[in-house]
Amino acid sequence: MTKAGSKTPMKNVLITGCSSGIGLRAVEMLSERGYNVIATVRKEQDKQRLEQQGYQVVLLDLADEHSIEQAFSNVIRRFDGRLDGLFNNAAYGQPGAVEDLTRLALREQFETNVFGTQQLTNLAIAHMREQGHGRIIYNSSVLGFIALAYRGAYNASKYALEGLADTLRLELNGSGIFISLIEPGPITSQFRANAFAKYQQHIDKDNSPHLAIYAATEARLQKPGTAAPFTLPANAVIHKLLHALEAKKPKIRYYVTFPTYLFATLKRVLPHRALDWVLRKVSDS
Repeated sequence: MTKAGSKTPMKNVLITGCSSGIGLRAVEMLSERGYNVIATVRKEQDKQRLEQQGYQVVLLDLADEHSIEQAFSNVIRRFDGRLDGLFNNAAYGQPGAVEDLTRLALREQFETNVFGTQQLTNLAIAHMREQGHGRIIYNSSVLGFIALAYRGAYNASKYALEGLADTLRLELNGSGIFISLIEPGPITSQFRANAFAKYQQHIDKDNSPHLAIYAATEARLQKPGTAAPFTLPANAVIHKLLHALEAKKPKIRYYVTFPTYLFATLKRVLPHRALDWVLRKVSDS
């Protein structure tokens, strides 16, 4: 089944984290291309807003295992039992020096970015095994394979996600289920605004040895417009997502933005201490 004017067969795809940014653009572009998309958001007002625009939306909080179970059951029912693709996009970044991160701050970061994401993925895998096919795409980050200072919680969550994805790819070989990672650098989104809220919630800057550094952190997180060079619009990620969904043999990793290509190369060719020097300079910018 196809929509008029579309060359893409109708496919059922679930996308998490769709209130803005990459997730929202993925819903828009895949829907235009003829996909049958269900978007997830955490807040009722976002659900109502997207539904008014004509999209199918399900409430999902990745920090709540019961919410995940209920949302997935709802999705499968709406898709009449067939799930062709899952785009794990929902995530946030917890700024702060590692020594300033409380157990609670780390737990919350991993509940959403890792534990909830993987619980949803495992539900999708079980369903895809029964139907004999599926595509699972994780939206990771350049910070899934290099680390920048004062982003330790987010770094660690994306490193963990990549470890799970790499392991799944080996375990699912021959199952008809393909696992891909998208690794963007800076992308236009609400990421910094959400990160700043978490920074205010969890970081006690006044009692931190990093107090002087936090002034620059706050300026970066609150800077209007793009805060980093080579920032691209969300469309750049969606083009890679489409390839991961449609290619006969999707890639294992998709780099997005110049910094991702650059750091992937530097990690291969530079000695560890030289790479650390570069990463310190970038972290301070």
